[in-house]
Amino acid sequence: MSVKIYVPRDSTALALGADEVAAAIVAEAARRGIEIQLVRNGSRGLFFLEPLVEVEQPGGRLAYGPVEEGDVASLFDAGFIDGGAHRLALGLTDEIPFLKKQERLTFARVGITDPLSIDDYVAHEGYAGLQRALQMSEAQIVQEVTDSGLRGRGGAAFPTGIKWNTVRNTAADRKYIVCNADEGDSGTFSDRMVMEDDPFMLIEGMTIAGLGVGATKGYIYVRSEYPHAIATLNEAIAIARTHGYLGPDIRGSGKAFNLEVRVGAGSYVCGEETALLESIEGKRGIVRAKPPLPAISGLFGKPTVINNVISLATVPVIFARGAAYYQEFGMGRSRGTLPMQLAGNVRCGGLVEKAFGLTLREMLVDFGGGTRSGRPIRAVQVGGPLGAYLPESQFDTPLDYEAFLKIGGTLGHGGIVVFDDSVNMLRQARYAMEFCAIESCGKCTPCRIGSTRGKEALDKVMRGEEREQQIHLVRDLCDLMLNGSLCAMGGMTPFPVLSAMNHFPEDFGVAAEQAKELA
Repeated sequence: MSVKIYVPRDSTALALGADEVAAAIVAEAARRGIEIQLVRNGSRGLFFLEPLVEVEQPGGRLAYGPVEEGDVASLFDAGFIDGGAHRLALGLTDEIPFLKKQERLTFARVGITDPLSIDDYVAHEGYAGLQRALQMSEAQIVQEVTDSGLRGRGGAAFPTGIKWNTVRNTAADRKYIVCNADEGDSGTFSDRMVMEDDPFMLIEGMTIAGLGVGATKGYIYVRSEYPHAIATLNEAIAIARTHGYLGPDIRGSGKAFNLEVRVGAGSYVCGEETALLESIEGKRGIVRAKPPLPAISGLFGKPTVINNVISLATVPVIFARGAAYYQEFGMGRSRGTLPMQLAGNVRCGGLVEKAFGLTLREMLVDFGGGTRSGRPIRAVQVGGPLGAYLPESQFDTPLDYEAFLKIGGTLGHGGIVVFDDSVNMLRQARYAMEFCAIESCGKCTPCRIGSTRGKEALDKVMRGEEREQQIHLVRDLCDLMLNGSLCAMGGMTPFPVLSAMNHFPEDFGVAAEQAKELA
């Protein structure tokens, strides 16, 4: 009887040699006459242990990692296919503390199933939500999402049910569902993991959204830097269509929904919903003025639901288990769970899905294990390159949308980038301005010119030229960008700049008291 061995096909695992490890396992098993079944699963999200090899045993999967190609022969020598002891042995995968302490709802299947096996997906609660939704009216579907408390997981945290209801109640001959998969924030990878490691979940979520608002066509807008995600999505869509989960007659219901993948052209600003719509329509990706809102006049001028990957991927579990179940997780107005992504100078980097309410310090210490360098954590940027830099004094803030707003921060897409005490925060502030100057679509003056002037001013601060005057100028520019920019590109760039200036004034050559006077 063959033994199942799992080696991830996730991009992170591939970058660390997973293909070579998989090939070595197959070759070594053949050389020894051992019958195995190799499954290329998704990553469990424990990136510090990739490539993570798992062996199926009667008591559960046993993990070994991080495995290199040169370790394979010694694994066989140790009898790892029977659970043999080895220096890379980690015990039962589900008992690894980093994974065991999580609350995986959206990522419940990720790393467990074969991403392109629809039988695997269905066997692990897949399409249970769609089957329920097919028995519901449009109003009931939208109400279920509203009752769950699900909010946008892409940044603004707008209530998903309100957005869907607006589209549902807007009369039109055609409506669209658009998935924003232009995951361009530094230190983020949860969207990519969904697309590569559990694509049917996203397809199911978009299908339910289509049923809820009366849309029959959906687009997944994926950044061009994600070739594995693009290939996996296209293959999964074809499989779903073959099995009747997409097309003109979904599972014999008489209801239609079709999906198409559109590849982005490498622009960060296309993560903004209206610029994304412009790009799908074949135009240059620049921001549209609002109103009208995309929910009323979006793609090709039609009512359009635009949601992030995680928002749509969370819909299936809400329908499979009910809105009340999902509501049990979280705190305040932040209901459910958020897949957080630990990156940067951190010992245990990877994906952590937990209910809202965990503190940032608990995330950094209990899951991250501190810095990889072993030095103290000095600053943490939460929410991507436009997120605020938080000092140690704010690490006890709960991971909650409103709690972060109170301290001038944002949870955004859930990315957490860690910096130790060797970081220069003046350089980080300058980088934020430079990033905005490079990535701005150029449509509005505050963003286009403000970021350029801000970078120039911070260059002068770095050279010690007219330091106080330049810091005043940067603060004025931040005020202009914050209140006058057309979209979040310019409107949020002040977050990292001001937080760096406020919390780490010594890096700008001013004392704490002097910094307060300059503010």
